[in-house]
Amino acid sequence: MVGARQPFAHRHHLNAHVDGRKALQLLLDGDFVPDTQLATWRGACERALDAVEAAFDTHFPASNPLATVRLHGDCHPGNILWTPTHGPHFVDLDDARTGPAIQDLWMLLSGERLQQTQALSAVLDGYEQLRPFDRRELALIEPLRTLRMIHYSAWLARRWDDPAFQANFPWFGTADYWHGQVGLINDQIESMEKAPLQV
Repeated sequence: MVGARQPFAHRHHLNAHVDGRKALQLLLDGDFVPDTQLATWRGACERALDAVEAAFDTHFPASNPLATVRLHGDCHPGNILWTPTHGPHFVDLDDARTGPAIQDLWMLLSGERLQQTQALSAVLDGYEQLRPFDRRELALIEPLRTLRMIHYSAWLARRWDDPAFQANFPWFGTADYWHGQVGLINDQIESMEKAPLQV
């Protein structure tokens, strides 16, 4: 409710047509992907981003656009600290941005599809006690997950000159890492082809 009161003045506005392409270009320009994986990884990313953009365009045409609010941006359970007296405290707000409400909900889901559906039902039951939710946004869960995966690699790449990152993420940039990313991105392409979660 607070996030819907007014827009951010300076934070990023999530853009499905720009963010993934910028992350992809950063990784290509920095030569982070080994030649042995480059063509396969780039092809998978481009197919995935085509599917992301198509999902946003299909479900939110210009005539019926996507509503946005201020978001936490990285709202997974690890960023919610619970205290016995005051309940939840949201931490790690460096990814706060403007975007669709579902961006702050889908990261609360885990497990197989049935588990995700059950969790989503509970989350939306609570959410809709406070404000309406556009059910079309459910079709954005897998596209947003795909954007996050590609963004995460770019996030590491942007910080790679920091010795702390090289010490804590030694697997980043290895052939095994990019091979794994190809598999995960191809899985996401398949997920985006399935019917979205419904509750």
